[in-house]
Amino acid sequence: MKLILKKAHTYLYVFSVAFFYFLMYPILYLFSRDSANYRYMNKLRRAWGFLSSVFVGIFYRFTYEAPFDRTKTYIICPNHTSNLDISAMSVLVKSDCSFMGKDELTEGIVTSLFFRTVDIPVNRESKMSSFRAFKKAKEKLENGITMILFPEGKIGDDYPPTLHPFKNGPFRLAIEAKIPIVPVTSLNTWKMLWDNGTKYGSRPGICNIFVHKPIETAHLTVDDADWLRDEVYRIIQNKLDSVNALPLASVK
Repeated sequence: MKLILKKAHTYLYVFSVAFFYFLMYPILYLFSRDSANYRYMNKLRRAWGFLSSVFVGIFYRFTYEAPFDRTKTYIICPNHTSNLDISAMSVLVKSDCSFMGKDELTEGIVTSLFFRTVDIPVNRESKMSSFRAFKKAKEKLENGITMILFPEGKIGDDYPPTLHPFKNGPFRLAIEAKIPIVPVTSLNTWKMLWDNGTKYGSRPGICNIFVHKPIETAHLTVDDADWLRDEVYRIIQNKLDSVNALPLASVK
């Protein structure tokens, strides 16, 4: 019975995502016709992610290790366990931003408009596609647009989720562009909705997101990319371990 209710909640969440997307679609489409208006698409995406979650009782709570200057340009580097992570990052980043994701998203019903305009699709199996994507990402960073990259490159198949090895791309990009990288730990988002929710359903609740202090990269060289990758991995894994080590009653 519990699983049936959680599956019903997932259907309600999917309806909510679709409802608010199509409600905003005429304005989104209008803004998508001119790159000068892409920042407004991000504002609408932020509202879309927030409203579609709140409608089904899912909220986002952000905790910051250090003051977070939202006017600066960053590479945001979160772990990835849920489709809710996209909404969470959209709500977190108040400035103009761009996601990088798998190229199949250019064909999705509610993702294609963004991945044909503000976001960057990439085929990670193709070196040429990866090169073009990261070149475009560097150009966006140089223009003051924050990049959001999930370093695992996917949501893993294991449940409960574990932190998978990180790809090198985001860290080399951060060093080459001399942009601070911000590790972000999604602590319990998977408990509200793991992956897309089709297997275990979803439920209302508060997604706790921990935003670590930015790591400066201006003093690093490309030879330090592996160190930076491992350091960000260590930071996120340690935060996950610290939460999992808490008594059950203390974990929200």
